[in-house]
Amino acid sequence: MSSYQSIHLVKRPVTSIEASCFESQQHAVQALQEGQFRVKQTHMSLDPAMRGWMSDDRDSYIPPVELGEVMRASGIAEVVESLNPSFPVGSSVMGMFGWAEQAISNGAGVNIVPPGLPAEAVLAVLALPGMTAAQGLLEIGKPKAGETLLVSGAAGSVGSLVGQIAKAEGLRVIGVAGSDEKCTWLVDELGFDGAVNYKTDNIAAKVAELTPNGVDIYFENTGGAIQQVAVDNMNAHGRIVVCGMIADYNTDTPSAGPNWIAIVKKRLSIQGFTMPDHFDKAPQLMQQVGAYLQAGKLQYRVHVLDGLESAIEGINLLFSGQNQGKLIVKL
Repeated sequence: MSSYQSIHLVKRPVTSIEASCFESQQHAVQALQEGQFRVKQTHMSLDPAMRGWMSDDRDSYIPPVELGEVMRASGIAEVVESLNPSFPVGSSVMGMFGWAEQAISNGAGVNIVPPGLPAEAVLAVLALPGMTAAQGLLEIGKPKAGETLLVSGAAGSVGSLVGQIAKAEGLRVIGVAGSDEKCTWLVDELGFDGAVNYKTDNIAAKVAELTPNGVDIYFENTGGAIQQVAVDNMNAHGRIVVCGMIADYNTDTPSAGPNWIAIVKKRLSIQGFTMPDHFDKAPQLMQQVGAYLQAGKLQYRVHVLDGLESAIEGINLLFSGQNQGKLIVKL
């Protein structure tokens, strides 16, 4: 291939992400320097965090994507040319290759994918979703068998793994999702103990019904009305793990947070976290999640889009809730 395509961020979204925020460019293939290798990306991950990366927030956990740069994304790729003996031609690798058909790397932040693992399984389970779920639940939530977990965004790539890992650890798990189909999937396929459709159920009544012994851990992925309901049903010394606030990513005015009186009375622990703080633990976390997967305790589903340019419109599926599983672009 004498040229390749990439998609660049050229305008920052105000609320929703519009196609005009991106520009597609063609590039000539450049020669490698010693220690570098070239990859051809085969699968690219689309994640809610991308909305934050597009903003001009300089106080966030990771610098924004600068205007004119290739849009940031992780993906699975094949090494097609190499001057780096650690990454031989034919290797399957995982890294931050961006919205691009090809990339050149020196190996920093790139890991070789064990043979025999489908790319979709790697991105849906072992990569960012699985590492996020394991770090947030096991290291911050500190679950104990017999406790009750409530997780929002439960049918999403992170939430579905959080719930399944919690079930594997002996917890009672209640998920919050945005459709009857998703709620049925959580209970009938993933083994959750109950599910709440936040669009049609009386959220407060349904959560109270499904958590008669209260909530010990709340894993927050979405924000919105579930926040106050979760706090109202928390047990004393409960833990709240704040992973994401997807309901607020495309709004001018964030939703109101929970009242702090209950937080004081119940002595709740609340901690926000982001995975870049814990990338040094990536091998350990992937090994933990891989063990659950090998034991048959994790299921996943993927929503696959075709072609690099499908990412431009497809990313909005994450914020409308229309994606059915981990959102991946197949190149």
